[in-house]
Amino acid sequence: MPVLATAVAMAAGTLVALAPTPAHAAGAALPFTSVEAEAASGTGTRIGPDHTQGTLASESSGRQAVRLASGQRVEFTVPRASNAVNVAYSIPDGQSGSLDVYVNGQKLAKSLPVTAKYSYVDTPWIPGAKTHHFYDNARLLLGQNLQPGDKVALQAANVQVTVDVADFEQVAAAAGKPAGAVSVTDKGADPGGQGDSTQAFREAIAAARGGVVWIPPGEYRLTSSLNGVQDVTLQGAGHWHSVVRTSRFIDQSSSSGNVHIKDFAVIGEVTERVDSNPDNFVNGSLGPGSSVSGMWLQHLKVGLWLLGNNDNLVVENNRFLDMTADGLNLNGNARGVRVRNNFLRNQGDDALAMWSLYAPDTNSSFENNTITQPNLANGIAIYGGTDITVRNNLISDTNALGSGIAISNQKFLDPFHALAGTITVDGNTLVRTGAMNPNWNHPMGALRVDSYDSAIEAQVRITNTTVTDSPYSAFEFVSGSGRGFAAKNITVDGATVKGAGTVVVQAETAGAATFRDVTATGVGAAGVYNCPYPSGSGTFTLTDGGGNTGWNSTWSDCSTWPQPGQGNPDPDPGRNLAKGRPATATGSQDVYTPGKAVDGDPNTYWESANHAFPQSLTVDLGAREAVRRLVLKLPPQAAWQARTQTLSVQGSADGSAWSTVVAAKDHRFDPATGNTVTVPLPAGTNLRHLRLHVTASTGWPAAQFSEVEAYLS
Repeated sequence: MPVLATAVAMAAGTLVALAPTPAHAAGAALPFTSVEAEAASGTGTRIGPDHTQGTLASESSGRQAVRLASGQRVEFTVPRASNAVNVAYSIPDGQSGSLDVYVNGQKLAKSLPVTAKYSYVDTPWIPGAKTHHFYDNARLLLGQNLQPGDKVALQAANVQVTVDVADFEQVAAAAGKPAGAVSVTDKGADPGGQGDSTQAFREAIAAARGGVVWIPPGEYRLTSSLNGVQDVTLQGAGHWHSVVRTSRFIDQSSSSGNVHIKDFAVIGEVTERVDSNPDNFVNGSLGPGSSVSGMWLQHLKVGLWLLGNNDNLVVENNRFLDMTADGLNLNGNARGVRVRNNFLRNQGDDALAMWSLYAPDTNSSFENNTITQPNLANGIAIYGGTDITVRNNLISDTNALGSGIAISNQKFLDPFHALAGTITVDGNTLVRTGAMNPNWNHPMGALRVDSYDSAIEAQVRITNTTVTDSPYSAFEFVSGSGRGFAAKNITVDGATVKGAGTVVVQAETAGAATFRDVTATGVGAAGVYNCPYPSGSGTFTLTDGGGNTGWNSTWSDCSTWPQPGQGNPDPDPGRNLAKGRPATATGSQDVYTPGKAVDGDPNTYWESANHAFPQSLTVDLGAREAVRRLVLKLPPQAAWQARTQTLSVQGSADGSAWSTVVAAKDHRFDPATGNTVTVPLPAGTNLRHLRLHVTASTGWPAAQFSEVEAYLS
C-alpha cells in the first residue's frame, strides 16, 4: 500500500486541528492529532469507501480503513511530538488478540491488546437497526518521546485487525495532589485495581465536602455507584494516569450542586445496550453550578444522562469513546448548560442530544465539539426545547438512522416540549454526514429539520454551514412520521456545499424556508427535490433570498428518488408533470383540499370555498417546463351532473409574476364523455407555476377539479 500522506487534511476528512483551534472555527481544540490508516504505508488491505449500513468500512472514519492479517502492518508517520497513541480498530466478533507496536523499527516490550468484547452491538427494539458498533479504541503510553517524522508501526500479532485511525498525543506527567485534598487512598482505596474501592470513595467524598477529593495515579475498581455527591471536587492526576473502573459512577436524582469532576478516566464494562440499566458515568443530576472537564469516558452505555437540576452545568474538554448509546443527553429541564470542546467517537446513538421531556431544555448549547462516527442516529440531535444553540461543531461520518445535525419535534414520549423561541444552528461543518434510513427507504440529509410529531413553530436560523461530501442531500426538511406537519420559519444563510450525492435541498413536507448566499459544487442529481408527503398535505415554499449559486435545478420526478451521482433524468414526455406536485388554492371546502387535484386519483377532488368566485388552484411543477396540454377532470361518476366552468390559465416562472397563457373561456365537463376537458397551451409556453383561475360554474357555486394534469405534448 503506497504512502498517501503523513496526516489527513481537511479535504480528506480530518477530525482534528493540527494547531489550536480558534474559538470561531468548527470543532474542538484537541491535544492530539489523528492520522487515518489509509493515509499511512504498510502491507495491509484498504477497505472502502462504503456508505452501506452494517459494513465495517461504512463505520470507519473517512469510510475507509486498513485490514491487517496476522503478520501484516500499517506504519504511521508521527505528525507531532508524542509519547502516547490511541488506536481505533476492529477485530472479528468473539475474538481477542494484540497489536505489536514498533517505534522507528524497534519492537516495544508492550503490545496493544485488542478485543471484540465491546463491539458488535444489537438493538432489535430500534426499528431499522442492524448489528453495529464494530470498532473499539485502545491506548498505550509509548515510554519515550517521539518527534514529527518518527515512525510508529502496528502489526497484527495473532488475529485479523482492521485499523481505522491513530491519535498521537504528548501526555503530560501526572499532576500532583492539591493542598488540603482528601485522597481516596487515605480512605483505603486500592490503586492496583484489585480491591473494591467503592467505600473509600464514598468516605473521601463525605470528608471533603466543600473541598477536593484526590484520585492519585493508579487504577481503582468500584462495584456500585456513588450518590449524595454535592459541594465537592473530584480530581485526578490526568486521565492517562488516574483511572476508575466502573460502569456506573454517579447515580443520583438530585444534588445541591457545586460538583466539579475533572482529570481522570472512567472506563466501564458495558458490552451490550440495556436501556433500563443506568450504566452511565453520570445518571441524573449534579446540581446547579457544576462542571465536568478533562475526563476520558469509555465503554459505558451513556456518558452523561442528565435529569433534574443541572442549571449552568459546563461539560468541556472531555473524550467520549465507545458508548453503546448516547455520549450525552440533556433529558429535559436543562437550563443554561454549556457543552463545549469535547471529542466524541463511536457512540451507539446520538452523540450529543437535548431531549425536552417533562420540561423544556432552555438557553443551552453544544459548541465547538468534534464528533465522529456515531454509528446509530445523529451527530447532534435537538428534540424540542427553547432558545437552543448548536454552534461551531465538526461532525463526520454518520452511519445509520441519522444526520450530522437534526433539529426535530420527534417526541418519543409525553409530556414533550416542542421547539420554541429561536433555534440557532451556526458555523457547523458536516463531513460525509447523512445516511440511508431503512425505515423510510430513502435518505436523511446532512442537516435535517424534522417536524416529526408537530409543526415547527420556532424560528430556526441556520447560518454559516459547510457541508462536505454528503452521501445524499445537504439540507432536509421532513415530517419523519409521514403525517405532513409543516417545517416552517426556517432561514439558511451563508452555506457552502462541497459535494452532495443527490441534492442540496430535500423537501419532503409542507413548510417554507428562505435561502441566501448558499453556494454548491459537486451536486450529484439536482439542486432541489421538492416533493411534500403525503400528497395533498401542502407545499414547501423555497424562497430565493439572493446569492445562491450552483443548485438551481429541480428533480423532475416525484415518483422516484434521486440516486447519488445519477444526474437529473429527462422527464418522460408522456408523464403527467403535475402528479404529486405541491398544490395550493385561494380556498377549499372541508376535506376537499388542493392536493386532491394532483394525487392521481380521479375520484377525489378539490373544491374551493363556496359562493366566493373568483377562485384559483396553483400547482408548482418544480422546474420550468414547456407545457403544451392540460387535462382537467371531475369525478367520472354519473352522479356528477354536466356543468360548465369558466376559467383561464396563468403561468409564472417564480410564483410571483404571472401572465395569462390561455384567456378565460367556458369549458364543458360531462360525465357522458368522462368528465374530462383538454386545454391546449400555445407554443412557446414555458412555466414552473401553473394556475387555473375560475370565475364561474353552472353545476356548483365553487371551482372543482379531481385531477389537473400537465403534459409536454
